[in-house]
Amino acid sequence: MSLEIAILAPALLLLVFSIVQGGLWFHARNLAQAAAQEGAAAGAAYNSTTGAAVARARSFLTDHAGDSLTGTSVTAAGTTTAFVRIEVSGRALSVLPGVPGLTVTQDALVPVERFTPDIP
Repeated sequence: MSLEIAILAPALLLLVFSIVQGGLWFHARNLAQAAAQEGAAAGAAYNSTTGAAVARARSFLTDHAGDSLTGTSVTAAGTTTAFVRIEVSGRALSVLPGVPGLTVTQDALVPVERFTPDIP
């Protein structure tokens, strides 16, 4: 009986840690995606700037991410006059101390709002 426990206990702990780590990665991924969407929506508003988009995404991360997403970077690379693209990347919280978490990268692409005259 003790031999079975000695063999199965590490496997069970590995399974539990893997499930928890997967949940932390999924949560960090959702935070990064939400921040990218918030930033892209702010940048796509009429007469807005990419600086406002990046600032809104950073603000979202500051307000909501906490330790769940660390080492974040927000860029507006790929933004054109027709589309705003915000990319958020960082690392998910790790279950094991001293081991860096999994890398998370998410982006959002939104068309820029523009004025179009009503043509009769």
